[in-house]
Amino acid sequence: MIRAHVLICGGTGCTSSGSQTIQQAFADSIEACGLTEEVKVVQTGCFGLCALGPVVIVHPDGTFYSRVEAEDVPEIVSEHLLKGRVVERLVYNDTGSDAPVEGSVSLNDTAFYKTQNRVVLRNCGVINPESIDEYIAMDGYAALGKVLTEMTPEDVIKEITDSGLRGRGGGGFPTGRKWALTAPNKAPQKYVVCNADEGDPGAFMDRSVLEGDPHCLIEAMTIAGYAIGATEGYVYVRAEYPIAVARLQLAIEQAREYGLLGKDIFGSGFDFDLYIRLGAGAFVCGEETALMTSIEGNRGEPRPRPPYPAVKGLYGMPTVENNVETFANVPQIILRGAEWFASMGTEKSKGTKVFALGGKIKNTGLVEIPMGTTLREIIDEIGGGIPDGKKFKAAQTGGPSGGCIPADLIDTPVDYDNLVAIGCMMGSGGLIVMDEDTCMVDMAKFFLEFTVDESCGKCTPCRVGTKRLLEQLDKITQGKGTLEDIDELERLCYYIKENSLCGLGQTAPNPVLSTLKFFRDEYVAHVVDKKCPAGVCKDLLSFTIDQEKCIGCGMCARACPADAISKTDYVAPGHKLPSYTIDTSKCVKCGACLASCKKIKAISKQ
Repeated sequence: MIRAHVLICGGTGCTSSGSQTIQQAFADSIEACGLTEEVKVVQTGCFGLCALGPVVIVHPDGTFYSRVEAEDVPEIVSEHLLKGRVVERLVYNDTGSDAPVEGSVSLNDTAFYKTQNRVVLRNCGVINPESIDEYIAMDGYAALGKVLTEMTPEDVIKEITDSGLRGRGGGGFPTGRKWALTAPNKAPQKYVVCNADEGDPGAFMDRSVLEGDPHCLIEAMTIAGYAIGATEGYVYVRAEYPIAVARLQLAIEQAREYGLLGKDIFGSGFDFDLYIRLGAGAFVCGEETALMTSIEGNRGEPRPRPPYPAVKGLYGMPTVENNVETFANVPQIILRGAEWFASMGTEKSKGTKVFALGGKIKNTGLVEIPMGTTLREIIDEIGGGIPDGKKFKAAQTGGPSGGCIPADLIDTPVDYDNLVAIGCMMGSGGLIVMDEDTCMVDMAKFFLEFTVDESCGKCTPCRVGTKRLLEQLDKITQGKGTLEDIDELERLCYYIKENSLCGLGQTAPNPVLSTLKFFRDEYVAHVVDKKCPAGVCKDLLSFTIDQEKCIGCGMCARACPADAISKTDYVAPGHKLPSYTIDTSKCVKCGACLASCKKIKAISKQ
């Protein structure tokens, strides 16, 4: 009889940290202790707290172990699983104290989880994603059964419409309305398409759902197929997600074996099947028409709209396209009702939103919070604040298509309309936190470099315009810009937004526009003072040695790769050795000298 379960994160983050090795170590130690019949090891999807991986949770007590290494496993097995004593040194501690936690700490007791409301991520880190039986045990496919036996297609669309669910891929278009526009269109074939391409830097929400709960997507897409009259679906997922692809393929095969995909599902006479199409990693294929063009076997380039996919989509047929997170809400809406879903969030932004929290923050990982939660709560309470005592400066939402929220707007409720009102956007859910050491001009340049590289080149405003924007930013960060260049930068941004063919080009200037709006003084400092206030832009940096502090140890000179540091004849009061100085004409601004003088702090950058 199984009396304990050991849950080990099998998501990409923890896998890269060695969770597979830990899983094998548990299997070996459990066997060595004769506990094979009593303890079961389960590989799950992402728990969310990626910064603490590899993560191990022991049930039934729910003890949460973090940063577990293979060498720790025999102790956990012998002490906790065999003798019932928690290994306190490995228990997650979010108190800020270095002292070990006393007793057991559950994942749900942590500050990271207390204010979350997991709807999309409800099964991630809870079930084995490679087991259809475990998904069914968590009410899996019950929504599909309800739809096919108790509801008409019109009932389904009304339920989704009444829930207020909006597309989580970035645009926020009402999901029920999209389905309703597609359903009446007559055609020999209709399609349901899932956008699992997820190309934003720092975004991994959809990947984690595919890795941790793939059957949820299959169930939701089948429900969508019933609602609009489609019999085929395609999941477009990037090939760089090997774990997600493998688990989704396995889930599709299991669903077919159980009669939950294919012909006459639940004896209802409804047919639906699902196929995977791998993307090569083009960011532009996150745009729905480019995605469908790629599925058709052509180069992923957007098409003019109208006609919209509801009328003429995949292979010229009526098509519904949503992203993974949007679909993941559907089964719970059907089971628990539109009113339940609409009770969460704000008036115009219902439900929850998953964010990939990254950057300068203690608790990096996945969070799912009700719409309308303030940025302050996300960063300070869930995220644990900014490391090393640094000050919060801004948060970038929506990746290359989004904008930044400055520190003085940290109490902004995070939902579609509030973000648009301040010149930002929700995007798919990447949330990059920046501290006082971030240069906002450099940050805008980073995102624009990405957009320039990912532009498909089909339309001139995006292909040429984004390159001109990047050239202007390069000029400014090199200290060669003028105030007129800043004005021209802004004019060019609006031209690109108004004239680009698809969403990639139309939103590409957003990082530039939002930083100009909230941090224009940094642009001015770059062009007028020829200084980078954050000390990031290399061409504007200068390193100096305070000769009164310099103890003459010579560590900086030994670290310098350009022989730019030499000894002087000056000996500071209280010191025995001559100080050093930097020849700025030779300095390559690598920062090696600064790193070598961390203890004395005689070197500074300006």
